[in-house]
Amino acid sequence: MSSSPPDALSAVLARGRLGTFAVVFFVIAAAAPLTVVAGGATTGYAVTRVVGIPVSYLVVAAVLALFSVGYVAMSRRIINAGAFYTYVTRGLGKPAGVATAMIAVLGYNAMQIGLYGGFGAVLAAYLDDRGWHTTWWLCALAGWAVVSVLGVLRIDLNGVVLAVMLVAEVVIALVYDVVMVSHPAGGTVTFDTLAPSHILAAGIGAALVTAITGFVGFEGTTVFAEETKDPKRTVPRATYIAVAITGLLYGGSAWAMSVATGPDKIVDAASTDGTDLIFNLVSSHLAQSIITAGRILFITSLFAALLSFHHTVARYLFALGRERVLPAVLGQTSRRTGAPKWGSITQSTLALAVIFGYAYVDADPIVHLFFWVTVTGGLGVLILMTVTSAAVVAFFARTRNTDGPWRTLLAPTLATTALGTILTVTISQFDTLLGVEPASPLRWLFPAAYGVAALIGLVWALVLRSSRPDVYQVIGLGADAATAAQHVSDPVHQPA
Repeated sequence: MSSSPPDALSAVLARGRLGTFAVVFFVIAAAAPLTVVAGGATTGYAVTRVVGIPVSYLVVAAVLALFSVGYVAMSRRIINAGAFYTYVTRGLGKPAGVATAMIAVLGYNAMQIGLYGGFGAVLAAYLDDRGWHTTWWLCALAGWAVVSVLGVLRIDLNGVVLAVMLVAEVVIALVYDVVMVSHPAGGTVTFDTLAPSHILAAGIGAALVTAITGFVGFEGTTVFAEETKDPKRTVPRATYIAVAITGLLYGGSAWAMSVATGPDKIVDAASTDGTDLIFNLVSSHLAQSIITAGRILFITSLFAALLSFHHTVARYLFALGRERVLPAVLGQTSRRTGAPKWGSITQSTLALAVIFGYAYVDADPIVHLFFWVTVTGGLGVLILMTVTSAAVVAFFARTRNTDGPWRTLLAPTLATTALGTILTVTISQFDTLLGVEPASPLRWLFPAAYGVAALIGLVWALVLRSSRPDVYQVIGLGADAATAAQHVSDPVHQPA
């Protein structure tokens, strides 16, 4: 690895280009609302056979709002594109921070790259229905090319692209919700699937796991902190807005589907129709053009998530390169656009290799790439949130602050407990999530990958501590890392 730190200019992301709603667009786009509504909610009903999917989304939103209390309190003190990695470093120490960084790189790459399977397959099916016969991997490569170009352009330009896509898909989802609720099965609107009693029902663990994957991406508000106009205000606002919007949209849409089918028939309907359920429920009440628009937005929702997660991965690589935990070249930005150039190119190269690999072995893009890999990515982000919540408690325990016990102790402790419980259930039911037999080694193989990644990070941190103390010293410093590294390596600045 290169030992030369990036120069101070190239090690700084473009400042002041994102406001609150631009950040909201990025993180909600990563959550892919229409993909969750049309695909995640229906899959949740079908796989778990639990009718309490709507209340599961609301419960998860409440847990994540609780997590956000300490998360944003820490964001006011630490502004760094490394987000989880930096927070864990400051709270639990540098070895734990580097271990977390490796989990983050693996988890977010899994989320981003796995989405290419869904995007390619859905787009290919859409084109095939219209007489344009093609393959999933050609469609995936088309999406990859656009993401790769946008990834090295100005961040605010990407924000405009995501904003247009996001507003359109949220509007279409709300239109569908209104239509479904206004045409209830049996002529009566029921709230059975929103009953709190479902939280105690059998199988609710799998339902909560399904729900939490729909929120992955909201935590990315801090990743863009260095590029916001006022990070101490923008990040907290964007985080709470993102959780509120996605929670209400997911819970409301899942409930609306149960109203249209009837609470007693929603599971069977979801099992039969799959991702077509929401479109089938509204097709007899809306013009065909609006149904077609919804299907197109389903595809663009996947693309928006691809683009948003690409930016997240690129910024994690940038943060690690800037501090020379990974090769220093990753810590350089484009002088023209301010984007993390080499972090973006590296992520694009990895994604390209995976697409070609899956195409070569002729694997199922939906099951083996989209479903398996993104579910595994969601597990990684759940691990990150759980560890970060514990790090918040540790950080404030030794830091003087005026935020009060609720933000610095009570809420983070409750969030750690809740997230830890969901994480335990996730791992114990991972065979169900993958759709494999309980005895299948895959149920442990995918989660074990994060244990290996964490171990690699821990060992690498100890190697840096003993062999490259100048690098170890600046871990977690963020934008100050390059300056600090130059100061340490410059004999003129060394103490006598």
